Amino acid sequence: MGFNLLIYTPGEPRQSNIHEGEDWPRRLRELIPDIQVNVTHSAGEAMELIGETDAAFGNIVPELFERAENLRWISCPQAGPTAGYYHQALIDSEVVVTNVRGIYNDYISAHIMAFLLSFARDLPGYFRNQQAGEWDPRPIPVYLPQSTALIVGMGGIGGETARICAQFGITVLGVDARITDPPPGVSELHPPEALDALLPRANFVVMTVPETPSTQGMMGADQFRAMNPNAYLINIGRGATIRLDDLDSALRGGEIAGAALDVFETEPLPPGHPLWTSPGMLITPHVAAASGPNLDERRTELFMDNCVRFDEGRPLRNVVDKTNWF
Repeated sequence: MGFNLLIYTPGEPRQSNIHEGEDWPRRLRELIPDIQVNVTHSAGEAMELIGETDAAFGNIVPELFERAENLRWISCPQAGPTAGYYHQALIDSEVVVTNVRGIYNDYISAHIMAFLLSFARDLPGYFRNQQAGEWDPRPIPVYLPQSTALIVGMGGIGGETARICAQFGITVLGVDARITDPPPGVSELHPPEALDALLPRANFVVMTVPETPSTQGMMGADQFRAMNPNAYLINIGRGATIRLDDLDSALRGGEIAGAALDVFETEPLPPGHPLWTSPGMLITPHVAAASGPNLDERRTELFMDNCVRFDEGRPLRNVVDKTNWF
């Protein structure tokens, strides 16, 4: 049947078929011979093309959306986009939105566990000793079978992390705004309103939530004071969910034992930012979802399948409840 597809990736293309778009048109035409595919990195060109577009891949900002007379589906290139992606006009419309949730679960949960195990065995402390040439045997901070992890955000990544934590004997508490049945490995599941009351129970607080109006700054000074002083914070969700100045103060004041962040409100993290030298701090440069041997193909397979489904009028995979996205 065919349809008009816009692949819009503003800015410099990255090393991925999704962002370069070079291989997608060929593969799509093999699957849907009558499809019309337009690939652009230019906002101006996107403005010219959007009027005749039936489906689009990328961030269709309000200025584009108001010109999208025929648009019926947007494929979001992220699993959990930052606040602002779901603008009010999009939320109020009948345009279907899908995302790529699920493709990163094993990659990101492995990164979380690397942070968690490093803290549990005090590897950052021993590395500092190694750099200083100091031999300092001391008790291991956390015995995992007697520890508790509080996972904030029980989607695919949080659920996979919970499953792995449970295999180490860790008791897992979950917080989620939508999920009501505890995923495998989760001992207790609570709504976000219970977060502050749960924080004192956790040895590890793991943040996997997206950035939404309700999650911005959800971990600040009050939450750090509520945490166990021997506990560790891990964030691989969105940088804006944590108030970095409050975190720095909590680390320097001994209110928590340590923190590991892969995401930040401003990226790259500025060279002079206090967190670079905060005690007990681990920093990775937004690489938890770094491309592995098959991550690009997972993205591509999901998008291609949804294009075929859209062309045939079948239900799409990974549809977002955009009316309740926050």
